[in-house]
Amino acid sequence: MINHYLKVAWRNLVRNKTYSVINIAGLATGMIVALLIGLWIGDEISFDTYHKNYSKLARAIDNQTINGVTNTSQMVAIPLEAEFRSKYSRDFKRMALVFPNFVHTLSLGEKKISASGVWTQPDLPEMLTLNMISGNRNALNDPSSVLISQSLSVALFGNLDPMNKTVKLDNMTSLKVGGVYEDLPENTTYHDTKLFLAWDKAISTFGGGIKDAQTDWSVRNWNLLVELNDNTDFNKVNAKILTIAEAHLKGGKEAILLYPMSKWHLYSDFKNGNPAGGRIQIIWMFGIIGSIVLLLASINFMNLSTARSEKRAKEVGIRKAIGSLRFQLIIQFFTESLLIAFFSMFLAIAVVFITLPLFNQLAEKQLSFPFSNPLFWLLILTFTAFTGLISGCYPAFYLSSFSPLKVLKGVFRVGKLASLPRRVLVVVQFTASITIIIGTIIIYKQIQYAKQRPVGYTREGLIMLSMNTPEIYGASYNSLRNDLMQTGVVENMAESSTNSTEGPVKTRDFTWEGMGPNDKPLIGLVGVTHDFGNTIGWKLENGRDFSRSFVADTGSIILNEAAAKLTGFNNSIGHTIRFYGKLHEIKGVVNNMILESPYTSAQPTIFYLSYDAANVITIRIKPTSAMGDALVKIQSVFKKYNPNAPFDYKFTDEEYAKKFSDEERVGKIGALFAVLSTFICCLGLFGLASFIAEQRKKEIGVRKVLGASITNIWKMLSIDFVTLVVISCFIAIPVAWLSLNQWLQQFNYRTSIPWWIFAIAGLGAVLISLLTVSYQTIKAASAVPSKSLRSE
Repeated sequence: MINHYLKVAWRNLVRNKTYSVINIAGLATGMIVALLIGLWIGDEISFDTYHKNYSKLARAIDNQTINGVTNTSQMVAIPLEAEFRSKYSRDFKRMALVFPNFVHTLSLGEKKISASGVWTQPDLPEMLTLNMISGNRNALNDPSSVLISQSLSVALFGNLDPMNKTVKLDNMTSLKVGGVYEDLPENTTYHDTKLFLAWDKAISTFGGGIKDAQTDWSVRNWNLLVELNDNTDFNKVNAKILTIAEAHLKGGKEAILLYPMSKWHLYSDFKNGNPAGGRIQIIWMFGIIGSIVLLLASINFMNLSTARSEKRAKEVGIRKAIGSLRFQLIIQFFTESLLIAFFSMFLAIAVVFITLPLFNQLAEKQLSFPFSNPLFWLLILTFTAFTGLISGCYPAFYLSSFSPLKVLKGVFRVGKLASLPRRVLVVVQFTASITIIIGTIIIYKQIQYAKQRPVGYTREGLIMLSMNTPEIYGASYNSLRNDLMQTGVVENMAESSTNSTEGPVKTRDFTWEGMGPNDKPLIGLVGVTHDFGNTIGWKLENGRDFSRSFVADTGSIILNEAAAKLTGFNNSIGHTIRFYGKLHEIKGVVNNMILESPYTSAQPTIFYLSYDAANVITIRIKPTSAMGDALVKIQSVFKKYNPNAPFDYKFTDEEYAKKFSDEERVGKIGALFAVLSTFICCLGLFGLASFIAEQRKKEIGVRKVLGASITNIWKMLSIDFVTLVVISCFIAIPVAWLSLNQWLQQFNYRTSIPWWIFAIAGLGAVLISLLTVSYQTIKAASAVPSKSLRSE
């Protein structure tokens, strides 16, 4: 019996090639979208699961409340680690302080390679369960050792055994290779980390800064990762450690919490101290889009199957007349839909396999088909069967319900109401497609709006270089600056403790006149040289810039507008703020600069003069100089001071652009799915238009004999489809506005939703639908009437 069902289904597919191709192409497109989204979501939700202790790992976070508003930071004070070890050792199995990723130069003879690494306490490699190729995870117990990734090992040593070989870090510290670990996958937090360095070595290397911070609860510039003991609950530990910081700061409202690794990636956004979404919102959005696009493809199948109901009616009537039961007919129609679904899935897998490298490039992923995983094939088979059943359910129950008596008497007519479900489904299709199109436009507009937001300085023409070698770090500032200026391509140059696209070190060690006893705000602190303001091009709102003409400026500070507002001074100039045990006089107020997220308001920041805290060199290239020539001349200066180090620089505007990378990827992927959903809708319209044109060919012939023009017939056949698309627009527009307006609320700095976006999307949908149906309608209107009326 099953063999019979399959044969009949195959014959129907072959006999009606056009509809079969449209159905398979439509379902395959929907499945392509579903497969791509499924692979993408699978990668996202498995983030950090590479680490075997994943469920027990957490990061300490800091919630600070000021004026009723709570801000969350993953940076904590160093003494927190000692507090955890001494008072809560029963709750923790391991823990490690981590100084965030920093680019280092590794030297082996004449070979120089830049790589990103972290300074960390010895427990971190064990906590992350690094897969060691050679050596041990506990190598960092020896401060003179370093753990390097497999790719870095190959780059440095080739095929030689790197164990116990000596490399030089930043041209100043010799370290021996204590182990080589497998490169971490892309979907892990530390995938960019190519070397792990000993925390104790950082203390001896950098001296004062870290040593002084060992007991300072006000400075927050480090991550603290912990691994809970077995059978220990995060909530119970959080209840114990909540007030640790408040007890030591003696002022202000602050809470310390553990944030599980399982939430780092998906729930990275916080609002008023609580998780407020993040990547999970994108996952839900893409999941919904994938389901909708697959539904659109299924609707095509339903529409085309029911549209051909009159042709299948005689088949149903004869089968019922010779004894077929309704459930047998239902099985037959389900067999056809399942056959189409499996053909579509085969095509979809082939297309995705071929195009996956392109999608990986678009999504910046390393997705692959898990062909060797039995669970994958079980999911594919289940998904395909489910799609086939969903697609075929309405045609199966509808077509199998025909009365054989009416069909065989020739009095069976589907009637006007029979087309109502098809019309409703077409409206659903285009409503979904138009909503996705509008959403894609709004996402793009939000990205452009944030990109065009004034950042408070001029990014163009700025390059940044890290001062991570003693030759540069210890070089005379004035000598380096003079040599750069003499190249003729440099307009200005300055040094700072952080670059202009990253958040600064934050501390609470501030007091000023009129400050409340319980106010302990977290404020950014940036050490700069005299020429910093002129180099980046900040704008003074009040007072003056740092100047070499004033010797007293060595103890002076400049506030941004947010910091000036926080102090509450009517006129900040001349007032003093105490930090690091000294009074500093405010000489100027500059406009707010966007140093962190471009979607949030500027954070309070204080700039102070310091030539010792410098870590970054910022250079402004003259706008009249060709960038290629300028870089060659600048490189020659740095090679003079440090001939063995690679000339690694970053363009400030490119680093700033990276802040939008996630949103841009979402926009591009959304645009791809919008195009595919529109393609599916157009396939359905094309199939319906061709069927209706064939169904009404005698009517068209009569109208042409009576003098109707091709234009008149085109209008007659097209008006129904255009009406359905217009109805879809009226439904999609309020749905899109409500959902997108809610999405935009997560941004403090957000765009508007103008009316013209809805007009463009609606007009575009109407034009696309007209173009889709016009081929079939014009073809039908151009046919010779004698052919269609020959039998009359």
